[in-house]
Amino acid sequence: MDFRVDKLARIRTLPNPKDGIRAVAQHAPQAEAFAARLIERTRPYWTWAYLSRRRLATTSVVLLTLWLFVHVTFGANGMVVYRQKRAEMLQLRKENDELQHANQMYGQNIDALKNDRSAIEKEAREKLHYVRPGEVVYYAPAPKPPKPAEGSARK
Repeated sequence: MDFRVDKLARIRTLPNPKDGIRAVAQHAPQAEAFAARLIERTRPYWTWAYLSRRRLATTSVVLLTLWLFVHVTFGANGMVVYRQKRAEMLQLRKENDELQHANQMYGQNIDALKNDRSAIEKEAREKLHYVRPGEVVYYAPAPKPPKPAEGSARK
């Protein structure tokens, strides 16, 4: 077996740190000139921003306050939604109280029908139209249907 190497592999060498510093030092005047041009070009804008900083701060605070007001009033959990939910809650509580009252009355009626003979008799007379021997029941006549208006078409 032959282990000879014809071409040496390229060995990668790291650059010398002094070379990097020299390169930066060579380009420093160009970078300083660029920075100076940039500063001179943007100086009017920075001067304007500095002179009107109070006006800008006041405007930003006013805009933030307006945004917060709109968000608190009309947002997903704002006052408008809160009032709607509160009205719905009060209405549901009222319904719940009415249903509990009706449930309690039905429970009392059931207990009376289980234990009280007079309640049983009352229900039999009203719902089933039962009567005792010798009693006579009178019914009021049914109301007559209204007459059609004159001149209307008849079938």
